[in-house]
This record gives sequence, structure tokens and C-alpha cells, in this order.
Amino acid sequence: MSNTETPVPGKGGLASVVADDFSVWEAVGGVRGLIEAVLPSILFVVVFTITGETVPAVLTAVGTFALCLIIRLIQRIDITPALSGAIGVLISAVWAWRSGEAGNYFAMGLWTNGAYLAGLLISIIVRWPIIGVAVSLLKGRDQSWRNDPQQAARKRRYYLATWLWVGMFALRLTVQLPLYLAEDQVEALGIARVLMGPFLFGIVAWFTWILCREPGQQIVVGEDTGDPGQSSDGNGGVAESQGLAANNEDTPAADDAPQPDGNNTAR
Repeated sequence: MSNTETPVPGKGGLASVVADDFSVWEAVGGVRGLIEAVLPSILFVVVFTITGETVPAVLTAVGTFALCLIIRLIQRIDITPALSGAIGVLISAVWAWRSGEAGNYFAMGLWTNGAYLAGLLISIIVRWPIIGVAVSLLKGRDQSWRNDPQQAARKRRYYLATWLWVGMFALRLTVQLPLYLAEDQVEALGIARVLMGPFLFGIVAWFTWILCREPGQQIVVGEDTGDPGQSSDGNGGVAESQGLAANNEDTPAADDAPQPDGNNTAR
């Protein structure tokens, strides 16, 4: 097998794990992506807590995301990255409004996490760990790592990375599903949803990048240098970079990659 590959430029979301330099802010979509991911849910909970009514909370969440889209249009920023989030907010809002239950605003997110969890587990069972498949595709590689003995170390890391994402979705469901099923826990469910959304995603993406990184790649924290129109699920600042040494991943030494303890923008 040839070890040549086509590097993928840094992007938000899962594509960030194959970037040459990992940026935490870029992984979660920067300031704009972070706001679009969490602000509707935060305001939904705040308004519901104050009024005790589902309809005002729903209207606030929908209005907030609509305002985010309008700002994108005014600034002539691509709205495509935000469309999936807009659809998620709209479905969640209609679900809560039609049922009259505020907790149903978060129901779609639970179903989405469950679907991702099932898909990841199935990919492991059939020996096509989806994170490894995705990383190979994003890097322009073939899938020979699945059967090539010389790539056994890479294969193990791809399996471990997939288990990390299994853990993320399982953790979300473990914490949020009991709150959803309980009565009068909308506020706690909303807080859990925000804390376990893009923040947890960024942590898991970082560990995934560590497992899948190539020699000479580094972490960038602080200033987001990506496309400001990217949206994934903060603030500009002094950028710091930390060089991360990595051995050739096809040698046994590559197994020394950090082993995390192991958890869309669906709403």
C-alpha cells in the first residue's frame, strides 16, 4: 500500500480531526458556530423557567436561530453550514409546541444521539469502525488498514477512536434520557444539553485527532483561523501552539498515543 495521501485543510466538525493543526475553536465552529449551537437552547430554558409556558420558549428559540440566519445573510456569509441546525431547531420547536410538553424540545436530540450510537456500534460489530473509515476517506486513503498487518497499529487506533465516539453518545443518553423521562426537569435537561453539546464534541474530536495525527502536527488553541462562516455545533485571543511529536504510525511505537478514558449538530 502507498502511504501517500491528500491532506485535508482544517475545517469544523469531524473534518477537524484530519487537519494538520488541530484548532479547538475550529472544531466547534468558532464563536459563530458555538452561539448558533447553544444560544437557542439556553434562551428556551430561560424563557420557560420565567414563564412556565412552552409557546413563548419555543418562539424565542426559533426567533433566535432565525436572527442568526438573517445576520449571516446580511454579512453575506454562507448559510449552508447552519441549515442542519435550523432544521433541527424547527423540528424540535414544532414537537414541543404540538405536544405541549417543553421537554420534547430536546427529544429529537435524544433520538439523534441514539441513532449515532447504534450506527457506531454496528460499524464496530461488522469490523468497519466508522471513524477509521471516515478519517481514511477524508485523508484520501484507501481502506487497506483493515486487513494489512503492517497497519495493525493504525487499525487499533481507529477502533479506539470509534469507541471514543460511542462513549460520547452513550454518556449523553445516560445523563439526558432520565432527565427527559422525569417530570419537571426541563431546566436540568437544557443545561445538560448545552454542556454536553459542542463542548464535549470538541474534547472528543481533540482525542480523536491525537489518535489519528501524523508526525509534525500540532494543536492550536485560542484564535480561530478558520472560515468564519463555518458552523458546527470562542473568542479570538492569543494563539498558542504546542508541537506534538508523533512516531511513524505504522511502527509499534505509534501505540504510545494517549489513551483517553472514553461521548449533531442535531438538536
